[in-house]
Amino acid sequence: MNMKTDDAIVRLEDVHLSFGQTEVLRGIDLTVDRGNAVSIIGPSGSGKSTILRCINALVTPQRGRITVGGTRVDQLATESERIALRKRVGIVFQQYNLFPHLTVLDNIVLAPTRILGVAQGEAEKLARELLEKVRLSEKAGAYPGQLSGGQQQRVAIARALAMRPELVLFDEVTSALDPETVGEVLAVIRDLIRDGMTSILVTHEMRFAEEISDTVVFTENGRIVAQGSPDEIFHTFDNPRIRQFVGGLSGGRGTVRSEAVRELS
Repeated sequence: MNMKTDDAIVRLEDVHLSFGQTEVLRGIDLTVDRGNAVSIIGPSGSGKSTILRCINALVTPQRGRITVGGTRVDQLATESERIALRKRVGIVFQQYNLFPHLTVLDNIVLAPTRILGVAQGEAEKLARELLEKVRLSEKAGAYPGQLSGGQQQRVAIARALAMRPELVLFDEVTSALDPETVGEVLAVIRDLIRDGMTSILVTHEMRFAEEISDTVVFTENGRIVAQGSPDEIFHTFDNPRIRQFVGGLSGGRGTVRSEAVRELS
C-alpha cells in the first residue's frame, strides 16, 4: 500500500443530496490524498455509488463542498466544465458500456483522439501499452461480443486510463461478473494501485478492500459511520453493525475471490 501524504486531491465537506423526498447523502465528509486508495463499503442503498457520482459531477448535491484538484465540482455550471473535470477523473462502472461495433483497440482510442485531440498513432501506441497492462494484448482486434465479462471490464479500465486521469473511480466493477472472472479484474486494479494510481473504490469485496486500501470508509443510511485503516475497520473498531456487515460478506465469496487474485499475481 502507499504512504500517506498531506496532498489531498479530493475533499467532500458536509455534502447533502436528495432525490425528491429521499435523502441519499446526509453530511458526507471525506478526504482522499494523492496516490492513495480509498475503499467505500456498506449495505446497498447507503449512498456509496452516489458519492462517486458527486465527485465526477454526474449529480450535484444541494449542500456542501466538493473539491477535486482545486476545482469546485459542486459549482460547475456548464457541460463543458463538467467534461473538463471528467478528462481528469476517470470512472469505471459495473456495466462495461463498450461500443459493440468497435474493436477493443478502437474502443480505447476513441476518447483520447476525439476529446483530447491525441494523434491516432500516439493513441494506438498508448492503447496497446494499456492492453498489456490489463493483460489483454492479444485481444486488440477482437470485438466486445467475443470477450468474457471480465475481459470486457478490463478493456473498460484500459479505456478509462487512456485519458491519463489523475483519479480513477471504480463503482462496484465486479458486481456483474461471475466468480471465475472477478479475480482477473481485481488483479489488474491491485497492480494499478501498487503503481500509485489514486483510486476510490465502491466494493463488496471485503478481503480485497482490506488488502489494497489506505483508508476504508463504511457508509450506512447516507452517512459515513466509520473510516480508518483497513486494520481499524476490519479488526479493531468495536461497532456491532460493521462487524455484522463485514462478517457476512467476507466469509464466503469474498474469500474465494481473494484467492483468485493471489493466483493471478
